Amino acid sequence: MSVSYTSILWNKNKRKYDLALLVGVVLFIASFTLLNLTLNPEVTFETNLIRSFGWLSILLLHVILVIGPLARLNPRFNIVLYNRRHLGVTMFFMGLIHGGFSIIQFHSLGNVNPIQSVFLSNLRYDSLMYFPFQTLGFLGLSILALMAVSSHDFWLKNLGPKTWKALHMMVYVAYGLLIMHIVLGALQNETSPIIFGIIIAGFVLVSVLHLAAGFKEISNDKELTSDADFVKVCSVDDIAENRAKICTVSGERVAIFKYDGKLSAVNNVCRHQGGPLGEGKVIDGCITCPWHGYQYLPGNGQSPPPFTEKVETYELRLEGDQVMINPIPNEPGTPIEPIKL
Repeated sequence: MSVSYTSILWNKNKRKYDLALLVGVVLFIASFTLLNLTLNPEVTFETNLIRSFGWLSILLLHVILVIGPLARLNPRFNIVLYNRRHLGVTMFFMGLIHGGFSIIQFHSLGNVNPIQSVFLSNLRYDSLMYFPFQTLGFLGLSILALMAVSSHDFWLKNLGPKTWKALHMMVYVAYGLLIMHIVLGALQNETSPIIFGIIIAGFVLVSVLHLAAGFKEISNDKELTSDADFVKVCSVDDIAENRAKICTVSGERVAIFKYDGKLSAVNNVCRHQGGPLGEGKVIDGCITCPWHGYQYLPGNGQSPPPFTEKVETYELRLEGDQVMINPIPNEPGTPIEPIKL
């Protein structure tokens, strides 16, 4: 059995994004090198590369980890979320350069395979002060490599959204390994508290934003219940034109959209990467996911041809100006007559 692979298509916005990312990488490496050589003129070229690409990769990793919760807290950050995978692949390559030069400089001159040397040159795994921190960096980089090579939608389609998402949630495991890699390495090689301060500040920032986003999500999950077949959600005026009201019924988030004098309800979860459809809007007659632009017809939950994604639809009813919903979903892609206002 064969599967097809489609190459990456760079649109105008992606080109701008990637150009800005490339310029940022060059400016960071140049600035870090200049500062490092000014403060430490005795540093070698290889050591400078190891430090500059190492700091750049960990900086990019922190940026990647805060984009998600920032987008949950403020939709304005969705524009950054759109090309986050490009940022992730760039971060991996920066880390690969850092790790590659480290292995060359510290493990390539002996009579042991350099990769084996990473794990065997220091066996003090029972010591916190002298722990072989390079092994943690190698393991963290290995996880990032797996994520980078599977970042294309080819893998998302063939692995399935749930498996693909679970794989890419391993970024938090990689983050923990790399933080310990830096901290334990600094314990052995650094006397300045600046490194510890930077890492702690970054960890606190990531943690606080994730907690804030999590509490916001919990507040959105208050389930609507009723003894009747239909559950009251809100008034018609509570829903902005071409926008949605998100509610939770039967354990699922549902987006009720108002558009062209009509109301339709679909499952809130985009079939691409689980984006919140209810935070998007109706564009050219289609519900458009705010994360990556995937679209669905509001009347049947189907992506317009030639795309094949489908989401569940829900039956609505009006009682006066109150919007009522049947909490039992229809099969994905089931046509439901919209409510006319």
